[in-house]
Amino acid sequence: MKLKVISASAMVLAVCLSVMAMPKPDFSGAWVMDRGRSFGLPGNMQQTMTVTQTENQLEVETKLIQPGNERTVKDVFVFDGKEHEFTPPTPPNAPPAKGKRTSNWLPDGSAMVLNEVVTTETPKGTVTTQITKKWKVNAAGELTIDLYVDGPNGSYEAKRIFIRK
Repeated sequence: MKLKVISASAMVLAVCLSVMAMPKPDFSGAWVMDRGRSFGLPGNMQQTMTVTQTENQLEVETKLIQPGNERTVKDVFVFDGKEHEFTPPTPPNAPPAKGKRTSNWLPDGSAMVLNEVVTTETPKGTVTTQITKKWKVNAAGELTIDLYVDGPNGSYEAKRIFIRK
């Protein structure tokens, strides 16, 4: 009986250690959005990203391309679980916004989760939007970003799938 308990405990320990030893995904590189498989974004928007990853952070340069409008947005995500202030990108002619975010790895290290709270001062008062983004690289090497947005105009979900260039 003791041998069975010891064997079962050793197997559980081995599984736990193998999960802990799994490397975190590497998001580094140049990515282009697969428009046909993505949803929940403006119909005429294309997107590319260049990502530089270190152990503690991601630096992201995103290019948003629409007819007659091309913008580049730079951002940094720090993986320390602490709240950091950031300046959210806003559409042209929109009031400036303020944001706070936390960035964490899932416990198994398979994906990164960003939680953001964005506040904007409008003529009708302060507007707050909560955004959760989950970054994950699938078995095919594609980057999937799931977005969950709760704001003054309701809630919605979006997904962006990127192919490494």
